[in-house]
Amino acid sequence: MNQRMTEGILRREFLRRSSMGLGALALGDLGRRASLSQDKSFRLPQQRAKRVIWMFMAGAPSQFELFEPKPTLQELHGETLPPSLSEGKRFAFIDGAQAKLLGTQRKFARHGECGAPVSELLPHTAKIVDELCFLRAVRATEINHGPAKLFMNTGFGQFGRPSAGAWVLYGLGTEAEDLPGFVVLQSGNRGPRGGAPLWGNGFLSTRYAGTPFRAAGDPVLDLQSPEGVSRDEQRDFISTLSALNRLAADEHGDPETEARVAAYELAFKMQASTPELVDLTEEPESIRKLYGIEGAGPSYARNCLLARRLIERGSRFVQLYHADWDHHGDGANNLGRPLEARCREVDQASAALVMDLKQRGMLEDTLVIWSGEFGRTPMGEVRQFVGRDHHIEAFTLWMAGGGVKAGYSHGETDEIGFAPVAGAMDVHDLQATILYLLGIDHERLTYRFQGRDHRLTDVHGRVVQDFIA
Repeated sequence: MNQRMTEGILRREFLRRSSMGLGALALGDLGRRASLSQDKSFRLPQQRAKRVIWMFMAGAPSQFELFEPKPTLQELHGETLPPSLSEGKRFAFIDGAQAKLLGTQRKFARHGECGAPVSELLPHTAKIVDELCFLRAVRATEINHGPAKLFMNTGFGQFGRPSAGAWVLYGLGTEAEDLPGFVVLQSGNRGPRGGAPLWGNGFLSTRYAGTPFRAAGDPVLDLQSPEGVSRDEQRDFISTLSALNRLAADEHGDPETEARVAAYELAFKMQASTPELVDLTEEPESIRKLYGIEGAGPSYARNCLLARRLIERGSRFVQLYHADWDHHGDGANNLGRPLEARCREVDQASAALVMDLKQRGMLEDTLVIWSGEFGRTPMGEVRQFVGRDHHIEAFTLWMAGGGVKAGYSHGETDEIGFAPVAGAMDVHDLQATILYLLGIDHERLTYRFQGRDHRLTDVHGRVVQDFIA
């Protein structure tokens, strides 16, 4: 500690004068963990959910094979869609005027006291339907995967807008002391179309962006200190660097400099906290078995358990992406074995997460979401195998905990599942309702950028009260 700095000032004296001793670092961290939006007028009197876990099935699962049995669709199998339905509608690949209706080969049964229909492909989900709230008449806007994922996550079909997780972190901050407030976990054979902007910060400060954890090895790079550098030496370096950055922030007023300070401080803390977080051997064997975790390799099941461990440690928003649900009818993507494989990969762990949260008393204030970016058509798409095309008119997702009604279904589609006939809601309505459950008025949580007040729901969205407990 006797190394001299600029103009002969001792490092410790420099830190003291800059108000950046370790105590001040801790005080600054308390501010980081609090709500980071300066305007608190968006806060509602009641906050039902404190955190979110969003299980995103990238590629869009078919509601007809999973949650929506339609007897009339079965009866009309092989017939052409009536022109009155296809006229003026958009489809990604099929000709709506020529496409044939496609019944499902999957068997359905009603489960639980609520009697929700679930297919044979999801036996574990079927056991928890009394905890779930099905939204059966959700409308999407974008017809292709990348823009649709962007729309579901950012409220806009083009790059450049903050993600839902970034907005939530901007509004509510995080309770995590040594982990990111917004974490992204990925599994499957590739990443989701749309990439990092799906969890990006857009025009918000970079401190609100999601932090992706790697599926294998260290969850983030450079967790280990460089060889020959002690923990104390690294802490000393981070403190000095933070002091210099704060001086620059005071002089130039650049919020990104403050974000850089927060990033360095968090990275230092994560070197100690993250190895413990990802060490699942600390979990009882019964819990690992509940999730269906086999071995130490990466998997969706492992990510579900990590999500629970993250929110236990204060993370505000955890998003899981699992590919590939895009079942058009190709050899690797169809309604046969590929769909069966995807369901096996996620069914047990998704249900286990809900059960685990409930038995820990965390489900009531944790909002769990299971969704894709849109649905699939009631018409078939015949390629090498049979599949279904993208469908934005109606799709199904489920939620649990966080203030939604349990054992409840909201919305209904017509006899062939083409369009809503009751309880229709669009993606902006879904986003507005998620924020409402978190105690946020979606019209007031705004950020001024390039002369306009922006928000997650753009200029749209309504809170759907019908399925709120």
